[in-house]
Amino acid sequence: MPPTQLPLKDIHLPAAIGWWPPAIGWWLVAALLIGLLLGVFWLYKRLTRQSAVKTAKRLLLALKKDQTQNNGQKLSQLSILMRRVVLSVYPRAETASLTGQAWLAFLDRSVKGSPFSSGMGRVLADAHFRKTPPTDQDIAEVFRPCEDWLNATEKQPPRKAPKK
Repeated sequence: MPPTQLPLKDIHLPAAIGWWPPAIGWWLVAALLIGLLLGVFWLYKRLTRQSAVKTAKRLLLALKKDQTQNNGQKLSQLSILMRRVVLSVYPRAETASLTGQAWLAFLDRSVKGSPFSSGMGRVLADAHFRKTPPTDQDIAEVFRPCEDWLNATEKQPPRKAPKK
């Protein structure tokens, strides 16, 4: 039989290589990218939290030494400072609505004892409603638990608000 009459079929080329599943190198790149993004997010949260507490400590010291404000203004600024730190460190949904006794109990959860709900820190919640402004001694005693709270918050970085 002559070679031109042989029952041979034409050469078949293999199908083109598809994009799925990707090679192992692409899986490693994807895993590394996800890990890198999570690491950057964690680092951002950590640095933001630390800077919030450190800035609050500096502001607290400046407020403590400030002679231009009266005691009522100092107390108001201290209350605002504490709120700002809590909103920076803890989830806003869990802490933004705290007022009165719940606010003081929340602050007490981070320190030993209950200097806010039963101690001099109570003035943070009800000073605006008192007829007489707080004395210098009262203000000095309010700063102590606030400093303790900031120190405790700086040492133990909370992920969520402390449980009740």
